[in-house]
Amino acid sequence: MPELPEVETVVRGLQAVLPGRRILEVRLGKTDFIENPAAIEQELPGKRVRAVCRQGKFLLVELEPRGEKTGDLGLLIHLGMTGQIRVCPPEAPVAPHTHVFLALDDGKELRYTDTRRFGRMQLLVDGEREKALGSLGRDPLEMTKEQFAAAIGSRRARIKALLLDQHVTSGVGNIYADESLWRARIHPMRIGATLRPTEIHRLYRATRDVLNEAIRLRGSSISDYVDSDGQRGEFQLRHRVYQRTGKKCFRCGATIRRAIVAGRSSHFCPRCQQGPRNSKPRGLRRRTNRKKRDSSLRSE
Repeated sequence: MPELPEVETVVRGLQAVLPGRRILEVRLGKTDFIENPAAIEQELPGKRVRAVCRQGKFLLVELEPRGEKTGDLGLLIHLGMTGQIRVCPPEAPVAPHTHVFLALDDGKELRYTDTRRFGRMQLLVDGEREKALGSLGRDPLEMTKEQFAAAIGSRRARIKALLLDQHVTSGVGNIYADESLWRARIHPMRIGATLRPTEIHRLYRATRDVLNEAIRLRGSSISDYVDSDGQRGEFQLRHRVYQRTGKKCFRCGATIRRAIVAGRSSHFCPRCQQGPRNSKPRGLRRRTNRKKRDSSLRSE
């Protein structure tokens, strides 16, 4: 799933070509991922793009109201797992699973392609932006170290779960949580409240460094992700733990392991990232202890 660096890369590409352009026509294919497609067909034609920005993993196309209408108007887009946005000439071959076409006044088209249709598209009018995005946590690239420490330092949840929780910090997903924790030498099963101030500061710096480096390299192309020009990212060549189970740690040579944390596959180095005592999830510990008691009773 595209995370903060991938969405930021797409946004920067769109910022170079969309602001000032007027939308002339809207054509829709399958619409099961669009909230109120009729509103998009009715409201977008004639609107001029004011700006393109990112909110966590969401992309927002801000539009200028036309005529007597005033207030905020925008198109909110989430790329889901396989969503792609490209601006191209209308004669360019249409990729399979292209469901949205926006004809622009410079003769080009903005196209949205989504093979699995796990993305989301919604027209936002006055007040709906805050309702749709208000629950997002702060962007890790905009947080101070004090804000970061306050967000995770008192929580009784696994640090991996906290990094993935979009209400705590917005934009980080599985790839960059694993890479940041490896760089900070913190095990994904550590409890946020047990981290020392030096560890929190180390994770704060590692998270920002990883995200900024990934943006510089235009994101990670694991499967479907490409930028707004159709180009693949390069940060996957710098991954140190993500999807490297069984391979050697670049730092110490130990074998990278995989575990399930917060319902997601987590990759870590057991030597560089020391696990907490009783690092098994509580339910699993209970089942293990129960099996030990049952085995002991049978042997008596």
